[in-house]
Amino acid sequence: MVDTLTFTEPDIHAVLDTMSDADLDALGFGVIGFDADQLVVRYNSVESSLAGLSAHRVLGQPLFTTVAQCMNNFMVAQRFDDASAAGEALDVTIDYVLTLRMRPQRVKLRLLSSPSGAHRYVLVLRPQ
Repeated sequence: MVDTLTFTEPDIHAVLDTMSDADLDALGFGVIGFDADQLVVRYNSVESSLAGLSAHRVLGQPLFTTVAQCMNNFMVAQRFDDASAAGEALDVTIDYVLTLRMRPQRVKLRLLSSPSGAHRYVLVLRPQ
């Protein structure tokens, strides 16, 4: 199933929570998983390679204030905060431009959280 899992997969959040790190690494898009304290707890090799940040440097760090400061805004971080405060699930895809530590790069971000999920996720799809 891992090799057929796509960025737009319905109900992907529940699947991501059950995947091993090796399975996450086999996906064709970036995956950043973080906990309720916004600390990065999952980070796949695709994202590591394309962002130029090693998992060793990212895991355990605050996502929006240390790792991906360019996402610390109303379009990304605030959506997670709002969904959490309302006790609601979040599954939204947005066009975005990543700007931290790299040339500006257009991507699609899929923001995922669930009141019952183990982690929250930012999926990153870069153009081919």
